[in-house]
Amino acid sequence: MTITTGLFTSNSEEWETPQDLFDKYNRLFGFQLDVCATKFNAKCKNFFTKEDNGLSRPWMYRNWMNPPYGRAVGKWCAKAYKEAHDGNLTVALLPARTDTKWFHLYCARWHKVFLQGRLKFKNATGGGGSAPFPSMIVFFGIPAR
Repeated sequence: MTITTGLFTSNSEEWETPQDLFDKYNRLFGFQLDVCATKFNAKCKNFFTKEDNGLSRPWMYRNWMNPPYGRAVGKWCAKAYKEAHDGNLTVALLPARTDTKWFHLYCARWHKVFLQGRLKFKNATGGGGSAPFPSMIVFFGIPAR
């Protein structure tokens, strides 16, 4: 049996949010800050880049988060969790990894939407641009029912 390693790994930790997905949630929430961006893929007028280190800075009242999908995703979820307890909403596009410690520590108590199929990330290469993993939206600040 051959296992395709591409299903579990990626050449990049940065996956640009599909514009239509962002627009859908931005219409509902009016995001003020993209907490994990580059100057080329920022979805909001205000944004933090890797150099700005959004993990160490205060966030705004309504935030968009599509963090790097490497080992640090748990740190970003921990920050969004803390910000939610400070009264700030963060809507996050995340890999749907319900078997991880970070999911159970930081995401489980918040409202979630599991996205059907595989997202086609903007500017992705290989696999027709489809993500090699399932995705979810987590609403840090809106409790699960």
